[in-house]
Amino acid sequence: MNKSFLYLTILSLIFASCSKEQDPFQIGKQHIGLLTDSTQVKDLKAIFSKDSIVKSLNDTEFTRNINDIEIFEKGGKKLLSISPRNPSDSTSYIQSVRVFDPRFKTDKKLSTESSFKDIANNYKITRIDNLINSIVVTVNEINASFTIDKKELPANMRFDMSLKIEAVHIPDNAKIKFFFLNWNKTD
Repeated sequence: MNKSFLYLTILSLIFASCSKEQDPFQIGKQHIGLLTDSTQVKDLKAIFSKDSIVKSLNDTEFTRNINDIEIFEKGGKKLLSISPRNPSDSTSYIQSVRVFDPRFKTDKKLSTESSFKDIANNYKITRIDNLINSIVVTVNEINASFTIDKKELPANMRFDMSLKIEAVHIPDNAKIKFFFLNWNKTD
């Protein structure tokens, strides 16, 4: 019995020493730092206890019921913009997260300072949408969407919204304008 207890203790110590702390700036398919696809609005104060949380509760014709929650470092640097499914419900899950701070990176080092080449070289592009002033590159592997300004495209591709834009049309050095994580968990 003593040997069993000794083995169990050694095994417990090994597992305890192997566990690592979550990087607060790591982006994965179902998390960004300590924020996960199962995080509810009510959990944000605990997760971002060292940061400032600003809720914009506008419900007008002009804002179209957009009630994002902004996360700032204490020094004032904007980190994230969080969109809950139902902003007035504290048990609502997070629908999307817009990344502002370049310290947030995927395991393949993709951040807001990356280029289209970084996306294409590291992830399988699921879809490219052609919008009025931008294109949106979707990567389902990490539940992410990257917005690239059409000014980054060749001049002959900037104004035709019916044009099907392929990855080969986008210059390697095209900069990411916006970086979103999208989660589809239902309330």
